[in-house]
Amino acid sequence: MNIYESMGLLGAILSSLTFLPQVIRTWKIKSAEDLSMGMLVIVFCSTIVWLIYGFALWLIPVIIANSAIFILSLTLIYFKITFKKKNRVVK
Repeated sequence: MNIYESMGLLGAILSSLTFLPQVIRTWKIKSAEDLSMGMLVIVFCSTIVWLIYGFALWLIPVIIANSAIFILSLTLIYFKITFKKKNRVVK
């Protein structure tokens, strides 16, 4: 493995971790009210495109990073939908 591959893997790991603190916080407070559904959907869709690209060219760092972000953004979308229903006040 050369220095460029190592940097690519390090970048993939760091990129993969970007959503982890938000997922943990959202899970702890059981609220996704402050998260933008538009942003989450854009991130989710972009990871699908990046995964297609990564698999087409077999770019492991791209596949690793976007697989993790795909799962984390899907988790946040799930939280956004389910926590909204659970926390809704019935009048």
